[in-house]
Amino acid sequence: MKHRLFALTTCTAALTLALAGGSALAQTKWDLPAAYPATNFHTENITQFAKDVDAATGGKLKITVHANASLFKANEIKRAVQGGQAQIGEILLVNYENENPIFGADGLPFLAASYADSKRLYEAQKPVLDKVLGSQGMKLLYAVAWPPQGIYSKKEIGSVADLRGIKWRAYSPATAKIAELVGAQPVTIQAAELSQALATGVVESYMSSGSTGYDSKTYESLKYFYDTQAWLPKNAIIVNRKAFDALDPATQAALTKAAAAAEQRGWKISEEKNDWYKKALAEKGMKIMSPSPKLMADMRQVGGVMLADWQKKTGADGEAIIAAFNKSAKK
Repeated sequence: MKHRLFALTTCTAALTLALAGGSALAQTKWDLPAAYPATNFHTENITQFAKDVDAATGGKLKITVHANASLFKANEIKRAVQGGQAQIGEILLVNYENENPIFGADGLPFLAASYADSKRLYEAQKPVLDKVLGSQGMKLLYAVAWPPQGIYSKKEIGSVADLRGIKWRAYSPATAKIAELVGAQPVTIQAAELSQALATGVVESYMSSGSTGYDSKTYESLKYFYDTQAWLPKNAIIVNRKAFDALDPATQAALTKAAAAAEQRGWKISEEKNDWYKKALAEKGMKIMSPSPKLMADMRQVGGVMLADWQKKTGADGEAIIAAFNKSAKK
């Protein structure tokens, strides 16, 4: 009898350990490097996305968000996901225009300067993005636009001539090209280093959203924001294709559904917070300026030059994006 009880106890313990081991093996853990502070609306949206995935999968897929470039620097995240060092990550698409010009579509000044136009451009761009990322072993999960881009400056500006020689933050090939066209001095600075660059005078002007200006406390160093509403760049959440394919179908479906919800929520938050950021900057002492007709005309001319150059580099893919974008405007 004792032998039977011992055998039964041993079997029960073994079964418990096996079940526990099986449960542990069933849980998948992913790292998601993000380039912006935990309080940025993009990061808050990503954090909610990770929570939604956890809930929808019953804890089978756990995504840990690493904010403010704490795991990988902003310009390292795409390669980390592509190489499998991180299973999933957040990238600013326009950062990779030199790698493939398709990534730079939403960094072209005044091609899509409103939320509605930016969403249409995204829909036109998405099939080509899927193709490019797929060829690199990755998959696009979702993308969210930043608020419209304006010009931060330490001095008043009435035309692009006032930007000549100024130390200009370039965070992407497009913003570096703008510096070249207006005669500014481009300085490559990513978001995580912007506050220090401003405080030490390394940067005297740059183009970005109200969100970046607020997060980086630009109001402590620069006093003018010209609301040009020039373009709305997008942050994209990309996933390593092998990591995605390794998930069971139910987990894949839950991840995709949570991504669709995050995309819809993120665009809504971005648009809602656009005016809030400008009011917050004004409360901190920054002067929110309407650009002069001359400055807008100059910047639109810059945008025209950049669009023509972009179309030459992108060829058939670029033509397809612009054609789809223009067609959607007529509906």
